[in-house]
Amino acid sequence: MDRTEVWASGDPYERYVGRWSRLVARDFLAWLDLPAGLAWLDVGCGTGALASAVLADAEPKAVVGLDSSDGFLALARSQIANPRARFERGSADALPLPSDAMDVAISGLVLNFVPDPAAMVREMRRVVRPGGTVALYVWDYAGGMRLIRHFWDAATALDPRAAKLDEGRRFPICRPERLAELFGASGLAKVETKSIDVPTVFAGFDDFWAPFLGGQGPAPTYAMSLSQERRGELHERLRTALPTEADGRISLIARAFAVRGSVPA
Repeated sequence: MDRTEVWASGDPYERYVGRWSRLVARDFLAWLDLPAGLAWLDVGCGTGALASAVLADAEPKAVVGLDSSDGFLALARSQIANPRARFERGSADALPLPSDAMDVAISGLVLNFVPDPAAMVREMRRVVRPGGTVALYVWDYAGGMRLIRHFWDAATALDPRAAKLDEGRRFPICRPERLAELFGASGLAKVETKSIDVPTVFAGFDDFWAPFLGGQGPAPTYAMSLSQERRGELHERLRTALPTEADGRISLIARAFAVRGSVPA
């Protein structure tokens, strides 16, 4: 029950939440509404979902993606062959960049998984020039990220000990007011938050369930730690609990909370 979540393999992560993060990324960048020609840093770039959206929609001068997972970086490099982008290994709380080097520092779905979230935001602020933008988003694990919420509700009904692994309980920082407080305490100005909802439509139950067998992230790591019998019980509880349409589709939403601030001039 005390197993650490796994973040190592890009393809299973894409099937689990990467595909939904790509939808959030587009709305997130539209909300930022920044001009073309900027240098962007993507902290904890993962498989490149957010960096790819920046390249497609923000007309950047350059994009640097940093991540601590070699497996994620390998997938990002294989999927994004753009001369304006590079992907490197780096720690979120000790960014390997000089101060005032970037125009924008962003991050998607990473903050709550770093040991010191405040250190991460301070580092993002440090590497952004005065007047630049720092912004990020996280899932609403406690409520609106429905595919994960359904999973933990079913898991804890079967095994109350699973509650301590539930991201909704583990990560109270994933709330708009907590994000705003963190940005303000890090010395950022003009802090704003926003809720972003995207549809997560599954073709059927297998489409919903299979990503939890990939072992990437807290819920899939927990699922794969179970015996075959206990995993079968969880499978059946979810199958009967999920809202299923007549054609077998399962239509949910994934809610993210975003926050942005500017580096004082």
